[in-house]
Amino acid sequence: MIPRYSRPEMTALWDAQTRFRIWFEIEAYACEAMAELGMIPKDAAETIWEKGSKLTFDVARIEAIEKETKHDVIAFLTYLAQSIGPEARFLHQGMTSSDVLDTCLAVQLSRAADILIRDVDAVLAALKRRAFEHKFTPMIGRSHGIHAEPITFGLKLAQAYAEFRRCRARLEAAKKEIATCAISGAVGTFANIDPRIEAHVAAKLGLTPEPASTQIIPRDRHAMYFAALAVVASSMERLAVEFRHLQRTEVLEAEEYFAEGQKGSSAMPHKRNPVLSENLTGLARLVRGMALPALEDVALWHERDISHSSVERMIGPDATITLDFALARLAEIVETLVIYPANMKRNLDRLGGLVHSQRVLLALTHKGMSREAAYLLVQRNAMAVWHGQGDFLTLLRKDPEMKLSDAELESLFDLGYHLKHVDFIFDRVFDGGKVHE
Repeated sequence: MIPRYSRPEMTALWDAQTRFRIWFEIEAYACEAMAELGMIPKDAAETIWEKGSKLTFDVARIEAIEKETKHDVIAFLTYLAQSIGPEARFLHQGMTSSDVLDTCLAVQLSRAADILIRDVDAVLAALKRRAFEHKFTPMIGRSHGIHAEPITFGLKLAQAYAEFRRCRARLEAAKKEIATCAISGAVGTFANIDPRIEAHVAAKLGLTPEPASTQIIPRDRHAMYFAALAVVASSMERLAVEFRHLQRTEVLEAEEYFAEGQKGSSAMPHKRNPVLSENLTGLARLVRGMALPALEDVALWHERDISHSSVERMIGPDATITLDFALARLAEIVETLVIYPANMKRNLDRLGGLVHSQRVLLALTHKGMSREAAYLLVQRNAMAVWHGQGDFLTLLRKDPEMKLSDAELESLFDLGYHLKHVDFIFDRVFDGGKVHE
């Protein structure tokens, strides 16, 4: 992933030093377990830990060895043997390369999930604060992009909050799914390695042993992980698209913060574009695009092949780094979003009261009209408003078939009626409606 869309903590998780450090820990913990089981000398395991823990891995040297061996794990073990000395002969006993690679990837994806969960927490905190800030800021609700009935901007953000709580739960489930360890040897039979070694390594790395690992950890786990990231990205895009719509000149109910000195267009000095939200739409497409190859990785040949390897070397870093950056950007957008309540009210009123049509329809049925007749009465007057022939209330009063008094009609045009359950919804979404983190 290019630096433009990267943040340091997540990027560092995928660099060569981190990868080799995890590889070493897997090998060293395995030696530690073998020493406890009396399979190798304890002083050998201690020497491996002592010398290996002090290493700053010479990435260029390891890569040079790999050019000769054509095998990354063998290159790493060769480098360790040169750095540690004779005790290195006890490394990798009974293990296969996938034991190291798959367990390392599980560690990296688990740690990446922790970062992403913190990112979602930041989005949730911003959504919650802004939702309570605009709990009763009225605006028009839209379906199909067309004015429907009144809502509040706080309700819009509360809905997003509820969705991102689900996103958080999905990431937690994805972490649990991926946090598995396989130290089971060739074709996963433990023929040359004791299962207790796997249990020891798993415990030390915060993983659980894979029940049946063949020679690799089954890739349905990875497919679920990247699918979860794709769903989070889609939820992120849904909110970004909402902000993009609200910033349209004809709407202008909310707007990305535009800093002093910021430029919107190289040609048109007046422009203030929703570039951050548009950026999130693009990044979401990338994250979703990485879910499909993860799904295709599930169907491997027999006990293993490496058709998944090239895929995961790319999507592991790229999907997590991209989503980490994007979620941090989303939190910033929400936190600094500029809201225009006056514009929301203006747009709410622009159709002359048509947003109250359902209340009139229902009231007429309670006056004895059939639903079909009431619908026709309300609709013909609503269509007249659409064509600029007057305001809705006035036209309804003049309709010869109207069965409601003027006072009854006026009572149906009360904005507060639509907002009477805002507190109820907030109580359900925000754990009793309290502002707390």
